[in-house]
Amino acid sequence: MADEANGFRADWANKDFYAELGVKKDATADEIKKSYRKLARANHPDSNPGDAAKHEKFKKVAEAYDVVGDAEKRKKYDEMRSLYAGGNPFGFGGGTTTGGGRTYNFEDLFGNTGTGGTAGGSGGFGDMFGDLFGRTQRRQSRPRAAKGADIETTATIGFVESLEGVTIQLRLTSDAPCPDCNGTGGKPGTRPHVCPDCEGAGFIVNDLGGFSVNETCPRCGGRQLIYDEPCPTCKGSGRGLSGRTISARIPAGVKDGQRIRLRGKGAAGEAGGPNGDLYVTVKVTGHRVFGRKGDNLTVEVPIGFDEAALGADIKVPTLGGGPVTLKIPAGTPTGRTFRIRGKGAQKSDGTKGDLLATVEVQVPAVLDPEARAAVEAYRAASAGKPLRANLFEQAGA
Repeated sequence: MADEANGFRADWANKDFYAELGVKKDATADEIKKSYRKLARANHPDSNPGDAAKHEKFKKVAEAYDVVGDAEKRKKYDEMRSLYAGGNPFGFGGGTTTGGGRTYNFEDLFGNTGTGGTAGGSGGFGDMFGDLFGRTQRRQSRPRAAKGADIETTATIGFVESLEGVTIQLRLTSDAPCPDCNGTGGKPGTRPHVCPDCEGAGFIVNDLGGFSVNETCPRCGGRQLIYDEPCPTCKGSGRGLSGRTISARIPAGVKDGQRIRLRGKGAAGEAGGPNGDLYVTVKVTGHRVFGRKGDNLTVEVPIGFDEAALGADIKVPTLGGGPVTLKIPAGTPTGRTFRIRGKGAQKSDGTKGDLLATVEVQVPAVLDPEARAAVEAYRAASAGKPLRANLFEQAGA
């Protein structure tokens, strides 16, 4: 296995990516990109059908640009070439060799076993290639940690609860690691091996012609390892359903339709990854008396004709407190809104909004003789002041 790994790395190490792109080692990123585009256009398979040599050149150019066209990969590649500049820089025949005035044991450098060694050790040239190409044996043995999925749910609370805050219980069913195989996808009791398609990287490189992209390996699903016998419970997917009940605190002042994020309350992560988040959309039921407008509460207050005409002091209810006295000025029209400060919904800063009281003048459906006589006397007293005179004048204008 060590020789196979060394052979793979030697294949990369013996390639001069700068020469493939026709640029100097100290070329700028723009010079590298310009040269790559020129060579890619000249050797693209679509422009050269049946020309195997140009097809091969196109692949080499794309391979070279994938490394030296990326600042981080280029840095590591240059470090690797500088480290082994000297005698037998890339002669991977085993044993020891010299480079830069120093002696190296390649099996130690690659982190593979020597006599009494341990496969997959850390450090040295193997780590450098592992960072550059993502293919060290040490990393192949550990699936990548992945954050769990986010969960969406809806909760309905009462009007008063939305103003004061409430702790509710939520029953959640979400995607989770299979309980039988613990998310590995393999039959319990069997051993995994490195995915041969991605060679343990968890992704494959898809050549799109001129550039390449990394895609999750379809065979292992990014888990880097595969099992010959899939888990009979999850059919090899590694996933299942998890049902649980959690307590969620809905803050005071929450509005109808508001979306609340609860960190870490979503689906469980994979391979030690963090849990996802839970998003709760809050539905607030209505109230028989009060309404809400932003951080303010609203209430409609009926008043009599005499109170509107002559003025009055009336009692107005508040939510969760005693009534307050509201002074109605003489001549108040129906639909006028009065502001009662500090009697509204709680704001995010801890203060409260206002209570908006809108008065509605009530007209009695039935009048007793005494009340009727009083209204008729009022009509007679105001007969010389028709209310609709201006209406007709403006209509004819």
